[in-house]
Amino acid sequence: MKPIVDIEPKESDSVFAKALKEGLIAGALALGLFCLIVGFRTDQNIRNELILTQRWGLLTIFVLVAAVARFVITYTAPWREERKKTKRVVEAKEPSAFRKSFPKIGLALLFVYPFLVITILALSQWYFTGQWSYQSGVQGSLKYVDNFGIQILIYVMLAWGLNIVVGLAGLLDLGYVAFYAVGAYSYALLSTHFGFSFWLLLPMAGIFAATWGVILGFPVLRLRGDYLAIVTLAFGEIIRLILINWTAVTKGTFGISGIAKATLFGIPFVPGPNGFAALLGLPNSGVYYKIFLYYLILLLALLTAWVTIRLRRMPIGRAWEALREDEIACRSLGINTTTTKLTAFATGAMFGGFAGSFFAARQGFVSPESFVFLESAIILAMVVLGGMGSLVGIAIAAAVMIGGTELLRELEFLKRVFGNDFTPELYRMLLFGLAMIVVMVWKPRGFVGSREPSAFLHKRKVVSGEFTKEGHG
Repeated sequence: MKPIVDIEPKESDSVFAKALKEGLIAGALALGLFCLIVGFRTDQNIRNELILTQRWGLLTIFVLVAAVARFVITYTAPWREERKKTKRVVEAKEPSAFRKSFPKIGLALLFVYPFLVITILALSQWYFTGQWSYQSGVQGSLKYVDNFGIQILIYVMLAWGLNIVVGLAGLLDLGYVAFYAVGAYSYALLSTHFGFSFWLLLPMAGIFAATWGVILGFPVLRLRGDYLAIVTLAFGEIIRLILINWTAVTKGTFGISGIAKATLFGIPFVPGPNGFAALLGLPNSGVYYKIFLYYLILLLALLTAWVTIRLRRMPIGRAWEALREDEIACRSLGINTTTTKLTAFATGAMFGGFAGSFFAARQGFVSPESFVFLESAIILAMVVLGGMGSLVGIAIAAAVMIGGTELLRELEFLKRVFGNDFTPELYRMLLFGLAMIVVMVWKPRGFVGSREPSAFLHKRKVVSGEFTKEGHG
C-alpha cells in the first residue's frame, strides 16, 4: 500500500489566489460604480434632443485600473509587512557623493532653468529646420517658464508656508488660502488706489496676512484636531464671501484688473524706449518679464525655506515640534502654547501673503474665484504627500501635482485613444485622488518619511517614519 503524501499549497500560491480574487472583486465593483457615470454620456443634438453616447473603452480602462491596482496591493502586502519589521531607528551612514551634492545640483538647475529651456528649444528648431535662432527659443520658452516654472514655485512657497503650521506645529489648517487672498487683495487695492510699488507692497502684504493669522489664532487657541480644521475652514470661507459681497471695495466677482506690474530697480517691463528690453537693446517680448518673475519667486521660495530651517533650529522651532507631538506635555514643560500657536499661524500666514502679492503682480488681475477651498485642499495635499516637516518632499509633491496638471494639457495624443471630445486636464482631480491613495498606501508618511531630529544626543540618528506618529514624519 502506497503511503499517503500530504501536499500543502505553497504560500505564494495562496497569496496569488487571494490577490486574483480581490482583483476580480474590485473590477466588478468598479464596473458597477462607473457603468452609468463613465460608460454613458448625455449630449444634445442640433434639435436639442437628448442622445446617449456610449464610452465602453473608457469604462474598460477604469475597470482594469481598479482590478490591477487591487491585485498589486494584495499581492505585495506580505512584502510590505516584512519591511515594517525592520529597525525603526538606524545610525546615519555616510551619504554618497551624489546625495551630498544633490541639493546643490537641484539649486543650480533651478537657477539655469529658463536659459536651459531657451537653449533646448533653439537647438530643437535648428535640428528640424537647419536654422539657428536663439530668439525663437526665447519666444517659445514663455509657456515653460510661466506654466511649469513660476506656477510650480508659487505652490512650493505656499506649501512651505503651510508646512510651518501643519508640519511643524501640528495645527491642521484648512483655510490657508485666506492668507493667500489677503496678500493678493492687499497688493491689488493699495497698488490701484495709492500707486505704491511692488517692493513696498510685498512686505506690507506679508504683514497684513500675518496680522490676520494672529486674528485667526486667538479664537482657536483651545481647539485641536477636527475642531481646529472646521474653524479654519470657516475662516477661509468667510474671507472668500467678504471678497464676493464687499463690492464697494473688492468689486465682487468682477475682480480687480489693471494691477501694476513689478519693476526691476524702477525699470518697467513695458514696450517703448523706457522699457527693460529697449534699455538693454533687446527685441520687445513678454518673456523677459516672465523670466524676471521666475527668479523673483525662486528667491522668495528660497527665503521661505531658509527661514523655516533657521526657525526649526531655534527655541521657537523646538516649541512647535513639542506642540505637534503632545500639547499637554508641552504645557508641562512650561512652554507658552498660546505664543507658540500664534507665532506658527503668523509666520505661515506671512509667507502666504508674500505669495499672494506676487500672484497679483504676475496676473495683473485678482478675483475671488482664485481663492476657493479647493486651493487650500491642494496645498494641504502637497504637505501631506511630501511628508510633514520635509521641505524636499513637499517641493517634489508640488512639482508632481502642479507640473502634472500642466503636462496633461500637452497630452493631445490621448484624444486619439478616447476621442476628440476627451479633455485630459478635466481629469486632474481624479488623478490627484488616485495619487494620494497610492502614496498613502505605500508611503503613508509622505515621499520623505525619515528625517534627522533638530537635536540629538551623543550620536546623530535618522528617525524612520515608522518611529513617529502617523503623518508626523
